[in-house]
Amino acid sequence: MPIDRPDHATADELLELFPDGSHLDRQGRITVGGCSLAEVADRFGTPALVVDEAALRGRARAYRQALAAHWPNSQAVFASKSFPCTEVVRTLVEEGLGVDVAGGGELVTALAAGADPAHIVLHGNAKTDEELAMAVAAGVGTVVIDNLHDLDRLEKLVTDGRQAVLLRVVPEVDADTHAAMMTGHRGTKFGLTADRAAEAADRVRRSSRLRLDGLHVHVGSQLMDTAPFRRAVEALAALPGLGRHTVYDLGGGLGVRYTHADRAPDIGAYVRDLTDAAREHLPHDARLIIEPGRSLVGPTAVTLYRVVTVKPGERTLVAVDGGMADNLEPMLYGQRFEATLVDRVGGGERCDLVGRHCEQGDTLIRDVPLRDPRPGDVVAVPATGAYCHSLANNYNGARRPPVVFCRDGRARAVVRRESYADLLRRDAGTAHPRALPFLGSRT
Repeated sequence: MPIDRPDHATADELLELFPDGSHLDRQGRITVGGCSLAEVADRFGTPALVVDEAALRGRARAYRQALAAHWPNSQAVFASKSFPCTEVVRTLVEEGLGVDVAGGGELVTALAAGADPAHIVLHGNAKTDEELAMAVAAGVGTVVIDNLHDLDRLEKLVTDGRQAVLLRVVPEVDADTHAAMMTGHRGTKFGLTADRAAEAADRVRRSSRLRLDGLHVHVGSQLMDTAPFRRAVEALAALPGLGRHTVYDLGGGLGVRYTHADRAPDIGAYVRDLTDAAREHLPHDARLIIEPGRSLVGPTAVTLYRVVTVKPGERTLVAVDGGMADNLEPMLYGQRFEATLVDRVGGGERCDLVGRHCEQGDTLIRDVPLRDPRPGDVVAVPATGAYCHSLANNYNGARRPPVVFCRDGRARAVVRRESYADLLRRDAGTAHPRALPFLGSRT
């Protein structure tokens, strides 16, 4: 079925999907962060994930300022699973955000980025003993209890002082999003049901090693309406046997605009609606935490590809040098994106933009207009800052792409492209000499 997109989107309409401040240079080429995307592709190769640093900082400030205006006793913590890159986390920490981590690797990344452990929130529905021990050793400020076994493990590990915890509860709120992105409905794998939450609260109150600061809730991701967030706050306040608390973590999940047809609340409207609901249902002196991820980083990045082949036919197939190894969102969630050639922006013939991997399902975008695509052209796909780097993989031996920060006309790689040597680095055996010319240094 054709996607609801203009037959001939103008350059201005396409640029609306790119990071704030993106524009066309005198040659008609897209510029992000003051850098020509064509030149970035030439310098760093493709595929490449390009981040507009100023746009990233701008969205962090928008969250911080909206919270300060509507609920001063609050903090935004970055849901780092959406873009677990050290430089991204470092940038957001510099802008005053805390960090939400969902495992040992994300915790190490946050610490490497300079995050204050006191402002780190540890999540996970199946935290291991090792991960909890890492959190305790690092001085992580808040551990979110997802199940009763979390309490068993944590109580054994805390030996000095008392560890602050939040209880993640199931609000039984359905959200209008892809089924795989729903997290607050009845039967979800995340959180404690009302009766289990009351039991957990009683246990923590009797513990000499844990301190119950409050409750946590999350209803889903890529939500384009604030109504489910408001219902979750109401459900949180109505849970029996849990009382009132000093901290309420209201999660994240705000959606972003991927295509021309998408409409999402802006950050200010989202925070206003959320805090209005909190003011109606929660203690006015409570501390609020929110966990933006996709809405913070998604619109700030662009993925660049180079066209490898063009196959005319019933449907023109434009194959690029990336695909499901660097962007699994279309395959996992049916996520729709837009695309354009970086030097011929807007309009063109409807094509299917397909990847290079050995799966028929490796299609990035169906029915997208591209103007006279040819091998060697650079294609830009906007709004790829969330979950593309997170889910990147080595299918077909693909080397994960670099992350390039652009600001004020300067581009710098903050994550290098993987090498072929990297693909073999964890192998316990010795590489056959025939591979050596392609590996370079393996140190």
